[in-house]
Amino acid sequence: MAGSIGGVRNSSDLVIPASIKRGFPSEWVLTGLVVAIVVILSILPMLRLVQEIIAPGGRLSIAAVEAGLSNPATWTATWHSLVVGFGGTALAVLFGTAVPILISLTDVRGRSAFVLCFVTPLMIAPQVTALAWLQLFGPASPLLKLLGIAPPLGSRNPLYSAQGIILLLGVQYGPLVFLMVRAGLRKLPRELVEAGLAGGASRWTVLRTIVLPLMTPSIIGASALVFVSCVGNFGIPAFLGIPANYLVLPTLIYQRLAGAGPSALAEVAFLSVLIGVIAMVGIVAQDIISRRRDYRIATTSLPVEPFELGRYRVLVEAIMWLIICAILVLPMLGLFLTSLVPGYGIPLSFKTVTLSNYSFVLFDHAAAKSAFFNSSVLSVAAAVFAVLVAVPLGYFIAWRTSWWSKVLNLTVELPYALPGVVLAIAALLMFLKPIPLIDLRIYNTVWIILYAYLARFMVLALRPTVSGFHQIDRSLEEAAQVAGAGFVMRLRTIIFPMVAPVAVAGGLLIFMTAFSELTVSALLWASGSETIGVVIFSFEQGGDSSYAAAISTMTVALTLLLMLASNFLARHLPNGVLPWRD
Repeated sequence: MAGSIGGVRNSSDLVIPASIKRGFPSEWVLTGLVVAIVVILSILPMLRLVQEIIAPGGRLSIAAVEAGLSNPATWTATWHSLVVGFGGTALAVLFGTAVPILISLTDVRGRSAFVLCFVTPLMIAPQVTALAWLQLFGPASPLLKLLGIAPPLGSRNPLYSAQGIILLLGVQYGPLVFLMVRAGLRKLPRELVEAGLAGGASRWTVLRTIVLPLMTPSIIGASALVFVSCVGNFGIPAFLGIPANYLVLPTLIYQRLAGAGPSALAEVAFLSVLIGVIAMVGIVAQDIISRRRDYRIATTSLPVEPFELGRYRVLVEAIMWLIICAILVLPMLGLFLTSLVPGYGIPLSFKTVTLSNYSFVLFDHAAAKSAFFNSSVLSVAAAVFAVLVAVPLGYFIAWRTSWWSKVLNLTVELPYALPGVVLAIAALLMFLKPIPLIDLRIYNTVWIILYAYLARFMVLALRPTVSGFHQIDRSLEEAAQVAGAGFVMRLRTIIFPMVAPVAVAGGLLIFMTAFSELTVSALLWASGSETIGVVIFSFEQGGDSSYAAAISTMTVALTLLLMLASNFLARHLPNGVLPWRD
């Protein structure tokens, strides 16, 4: 029977009984609700930002644009953003391309453990990464003092520079390139590699002429994503750049808002549009380059037979784990040891080791206690809401192949594709005045941060959910529809249970990302609505590195525990849902 699945014809071929048609209003109501949520979270803030540009009475007037363009600080910060953006992207691509080739195409051992450790920096908040590296190399580093190689107190930290920012951006986003390139390597045609080797080509020649060209789309796509992430990153340039007076556009926006408040919205709106333009230019350039070099893989095959390293395998494996020590173990060890000393510059010993920093941030410091509560509630609320919306939204995108479902998918991607600074400024502009009709003000409250989290991180739950729908047999849902079950009934009893594992995995990613987020909350927080990322930043800016290290160590421990616990879901998930799962 044409178009049948399991003996039941596809829903598009069915003659729907009247009893089933009566269930359609519930589907349309839910569809309208999902579309309304997407519009509110993704379209309205962008329209509000555009309104400031084109509206005659908008804050972003011609005079504001001219003032921004004539300000030397704007051009300096723009140049710095481009420098660290291109530099961080180049390092991340170099780093993130070489490692997956080594892992996927050779017979090295311990892949799963290595992938888990290598991807972990991507799951740690950028400001925590920056703080860990600062505490590792600074003159007050407890680890360097234990080793007797610490520079004198008062010496300049070598990471306070453009080179330091580029280095940490490369470390932070190298795993992102790793994941995208490795996904491409899994589709590498085995026949081409074997044909090249059979023709007498060396492994290096096969790598240069076959493997790397076929990986071009993955590498270019990863480059664009990393460039946007580097340009919009706030945590690393804030921790490493502000002390060196090396400002990029996100830190310049932060300083303008912190110094002038809402009166600076005209200037920061212009700066946020400038960041958005730079990001979009990067995305468009990626698309143009991709079209010029088309190496799409039309078929799939068995995985490529790993190249045997022979006597070099032990050496290569040792280098692999030295990389893990350099990018993960040593910085986290430096961070942990800093959290155990009572103050700046005090050497760590059995006499000086203390847990008072943890006690202070957990029980004594009001803002820190509030931040733990706020971040927990915001992260859980964002994760739960995103999961509940992602299931019906993923259903429409994966199983309703219409133009509007594709538009919905692109719309949800928008707030995450653009730098977080752009979304934060759009949210400020949108909620500066009370919400019409209900006269509710959420400006300077924790609710505006929740709104921004929902808009920015929704896609993290949607992507795995859509992947889950694509791998599910739809026959059960269609059988229930033929039996007369309405859409809500099918969604509750059949659809949601089938995709629940992938949706929950997406919610877990949201929780880990939002728990110590800083880029958005740094521009939206007010007294009483501090988040963990904001408190870490405030402690470090105030010179209380031990307190900042204590909070950061707890967030890293929580992240690692969640990553390990989520592995229990792995057997229920499609490949790639958990990025750290080999």
